[in-house]
Amino acid sequence: MPSPVHVPRRRWWRRALVGRYGVRGREVARAVDAEYSVLVARRPPWGEESRALRFHVQQAIVPDLAAYRVLTREHGDAAVARGVVRDLMAAQLLPVLRVVRVLDRVGVPFGRLRRVTRWLVPRAFPPAGFTIGWGQDDDAGLRFDVTTCFYLRVLRHYGAPELTGVFCYGDQVVLEQMPRSASHQNRHPGERCRSLRLPPAGPAACGQGDNGSMTDTTLAADNPFASPSDLPFELPDFAAVRHEHLRPAMLAGLAEQRAEWEAIATDPAEPDVANTVEALELSGTLLRRVSPVLSTLVSSCANDELRELEAELAPLQSAHWDALYLDRRIFDRLEALTAQDLDAETAWLLRTYRKDFIRAGVQLDDASQTRLRELNSRLTTLETEFSQRVVKAMDAGAVHVTDATRLAGLDEGTVAGLAQAAADRGREGHLITLQLPTQQALLAQAEDRALREELFTASVQRGTGADEASDTRATLLEIARLRAERARLLGYEHHAAYVAEDGTAGTTAAVNEMLARLAPPAVANAAAEAEELATAGGGPVEPWDWSFLAETVRQERFSIDDSVLRPYLELERVLRDGVFHAAHRLFGITLTERPELAGYADGVRVWEVTEEDGRPLGLFVGDYYAREGKRGGAWMHNLVDQSHLLGQRPVVVNNLNITRPAPGEPTLLTWDEVITAFHEFGHALHGLFSDVHHPSLSGANVPRDFVEYPSQVNEMWARDPEVLARYARHHETGEPMPTELLDALLASAQYGEGFATTEYLGAALLDQAWHQVGPDEVPTDPAEVEDFSTWALERVGASVRLVPPRYRSTYFNHTFGGGYDAGYYSYIWSEVLDADTVRWFETDAPTGDGGLPGRAAGQRFREVLLSRGHSADPLSFYRELRGRDADIQPLLERRGLTT
Repeated sequence: MPSPVHVPRRRWWRRALVGRYGVRGREVARAVDAEYSVLVARRPPWGEESRALRFHVQQAIVPDLAAYRVLTREHGDAAVARGVVRDLMAAQLLPVLRVVRVLDRVGVPFGRLRRVTRWLVPRAFPPAGFTIGWGQDDDAGLRFDVTTCFYLRVLRHYGAPELTGVFCYGDQVVLEQMPRSASHQNRHPGERCRSLRLPPAGPAACGQGDNGSMTDTTLAADNPFASPSDLPFELPDFAAVRHEHLRPAMLAGLAEQRAEWEAIATDPAEPDVANTVEALELSGTLLRRVSPVLSTLVSSCANDELRELEAELAPLQSAHWDALYLDRRIFDRLEALTAQDLDAETAWLLRTYRKDFIRAGVQLDDASQTRLRELNSRLTTLETEFSQRVVKAMDAGAVHVTDATRLAGLDEGTVAGLAQAAADRGREGHLITLQLPTQQALLAQAEDRALREELFTASVQRGTGADEASDTRATLLEIARLRAERARLLGYEHHAAYVAEDGTAGTTAAVNEMLARLAPPAVANAAAEAEELATAGGGPVEPWDWSFLAETVRQERFSIDDSVLRPYLELERVLRDGVFHAAHRLFGITLTERPELAGYADGVRVWEVTEEDGRPLGLFVGDYYAREGKRGGAWMHNLVDQSHLLGQRPVVVNNLNITRPAPGEPTLLTWDEVITAFHEFGHALHGLFSDVHHPSLSGANVPRDFVEYPSQVNEMWARDPEVLARYARHHETGEPMPTELLDALLASAQYGEGFATTEYLGAALLDQAWHQVGPDEVPTDPAEVEDFSTWALERVGASVRLVPPRYRSTYFNHTFGGGYDAGYYSYIWSEVLDADTVRWFETDAPTGDGGLPGRAAGQRFREVLLSRGHSADPLSFYRELRGRDADIQPLLERRGLTT
């Protein structure tokens, strides 16, 4: 490690104090020496590899803090304290910045630099005297790197509140000063306001800042995110993106949008739609380019570098959005627009913005907002940590099989895929990688009961401490506690109430009522199924036996199982003649593969989507295979949102986690994977058909308890006889699935619904239980996580030993990884709408040739619901389609819960 630049030792501080304050300065200097020794003697959380950093921080920063403590606590002279420390910090700012920058360049981890200052600040300043904000400054219109921001906050605290920027030019640091009413947008790019320049040593002097680029906030021209992608529909150029491009692009994007928000907040013109609402919608151009790429890479092909970057940026992004939604100046401008006559979509957008600002805490007092920022930042960090630990647990829990005879019952293609999974990770034999849910697909096929038990045990032990590196219990407890505290701070009984208010459910009472209505018949049906399985198995049933025995019974009753179905369910045909054909039949769209457009990983494919008349609609990206570093489950997200305001068409992505076959072998699916492919494409259609003006209202940006509705409706086409007959063909011969097999497949649709509904409700009830408690009611000991989970299910009669929740608390990424926290009920809530809409397609929708729903029905569904994003109350779209509110009866009948 290079030797850091020199930092003056403590004798300088003594001379400065004595020279300025005479005899009193000597007294203060002696007290500072004593305080300095106390602070240095404490054991901070830095390692031996950071000895140079520790030395220079102690020499340059600790005396500042010691001086402040002495002067305020022992002498009670705040003015003297501010003067002394301002002088000391000014003299020492540049050398310390140099040191930290050198250490950062040679690889000292960001987290360690952060821990250093987090350790120092609360021990040196009075509790109410200082708030540190990592990577952001609450009042500034720009965002800077972590080091410069730290010093900016310190200097501001000690008497320079007008400072709005820190820029580094070679050996000099420029602290920019700007009047509050000035706008970053209205200055010439090369122009600077009056700035305070700090030379390498000595007191600060005022002067004119240099012209030049803002090297800390301006993106290099050779960064692929510096300009819009020139690929079709602005598809990100993944082939050009390297890891080193992501961090600077994200930081520059955050800085750019903060500057744009500051311009909106300080605009002297009267608020109107253009300078306030649309200005907010137009802000963040760079961030819109880089953020979806980063999240795509993190979720679909993460490595340690990406995970570290994600962890670093998570609190910065949380603070970034706090800076918007806690800005009273912008909120006041939105309030001023409420009396104006606006078009329907803009009025709804204004209502949404105002609601989001209020729910975010904009009306809280300063102290409460400060605490809220701390909670949001910490929660974002914890949610990222939880998600990363869940992925690690899936990797750590993979079952390694060295004896191939243990794989009896698995078809050849699956066995070959497991061998490939082992080879991909440099191991011999076969590797069964875990899927996110509790139940693992191979439990239904493996004849070796010991292997089933081993696989089931590996699944349910995730996050429980069996593997220390992926233990999630302490993390989830802190998440639940902090969410509860935040809800109370915002005026809600608990976090679940806060979440429900923003959904179509409205209240937790409505959620609880629905779950309570479904639980008893589901549990009763599961109990009846268990008795049937015990008879079939000839003895007691264990949780790892359920899927295997259920598959045996299903095969006996319907002469059907996955091994019989899989040869007829080849991925390519399922997509082309199933998923895409159904969309063409209903909506007239065509998908044409564009192999020349690169995806972000091996196996990712891109299709161009065109309307019936040939007009371009957008791009569809399919990522169907599991890989190391990809999170479990299936999901859809956008790379580009549709918006008339931005002139952009959508680019949407579907993700599944199908085991990749051996080279040259076909990808054969289970029936569940077929349903998942149709489900996720339903989300894709929601994004592709979006036809709104404002980007934040686009596509699937709807309440979470509505977002699953269109995707669940799309599942019906997997079972549609005309569609099923097209894609269900033998992968070798092309022969259609035999009629008796088709009939058996459709007849078996309700089989096992007791198990399926009970395991789903178990997860939904766990989610609600963790979020319907106050901060003092959350357990504190990680060992209590299992007890709390058991209590949560037992209290409502949903604890069934043989049917564990679909996700146990320790790997419940939907809720503790963020996104579906207190909202996992959304799937069943949306299914009420889905089942009633399927009834509409079956009985009330316009029909075409052959009496089947066709273009007229699809066009109606598209125009009334799929195209409208969140441009109004989503339930109003539903009422327009059905002419009434949803009826729960079709759902009860579908799931066999009518008795």
